[in-house]
Amino acid sequence: MLSKRGKACSLATSLYLLVFTAPSVAGEEWETSVGAGAIYAPDYLGSDDYETRPWPVLRLSYGDRFSFNVRDGLVWNAIRQGSWRIAPFIGYTPGRDNEDDLERLEKVDGGALAGLRIAYTEDAWSYSATAQTPFTGDVDGYQLALKAQWQDQLSEQWSASFGPKLTYSSKDWTEDMFGISPDESVRSGLSAYSPDGYFRFGLTGSLGYQLTAQWSVAAIAGVSQLTGDAKDSPIVDELGDATQAYTGLFTSYSF
Repeated sequence: MLSKRGKACSLATSLYLLVFTAPSVAGEEWETSVGAGAIYAPDYLGSDDYETRPWPVLRLSYGDRFSFNVRDGLVWNAIRQGSWRIAPFIGYTPGRDNEDDLERLEKVDGGALAGLRIAYTEDAWSYSATAQTPFTGDVDGYQLALKAQWQDQLSEQWSASFGPKLTYSSKDWTEDMFGISPDESVRSGLSAYSPDGYFRFGLTGSLGYQLTAQWSVAAIAGVSQLTGDAKDSPIVDELGDATQAYTGLFTSYSF
């Protein structure tokens, strides 16, 4: 029997082979966008210190079958029925460095994750439900998310999107990101803390402008709120902030 990680690795390999050995189908072709930009965001989830980081732009798609981007990972629309999509995917979840305010806590390594997304599209609106779990790194447990997004072409050059998202993180996931062990408590002076799961809700938006047939620029922004046991963690309550925001600006070339 394969272990949890073994099954997830097999899924990753299968997705890779499906995407990069996909035969040509009439009406479907590869599209690629590459570029770069910068994002201004908290140092870690729950931090009140912000920093500007470079951020790559890489988007690959093969019709409506496969896609890859830095945010969503590798996605296979395995079932496509009318407005419905059911898609397994391989992505990444960030961890948490032990620097500055967290220098006396253990580092939490990010890792790859496997998940499944069910999505429905109606006119300019799309709705999705996602379940995902890591199979490498230090984060355990699972996350469930509900998302709604409006996306439309405002004119020949301008496009925009916005929408809310609600995410639930399990007890193990929350413990890894916001818990404080007795040893960490002694080293840091923070109270030992063992949380349960928590909800995070937020709103994101983007605005894009097509400079030429190939070149485009896009601005993104978002804000989210940590609640429950994540908000009450000393990592957030004493060292950080439960309200998290970000903004970014990018340019890309499509071919």
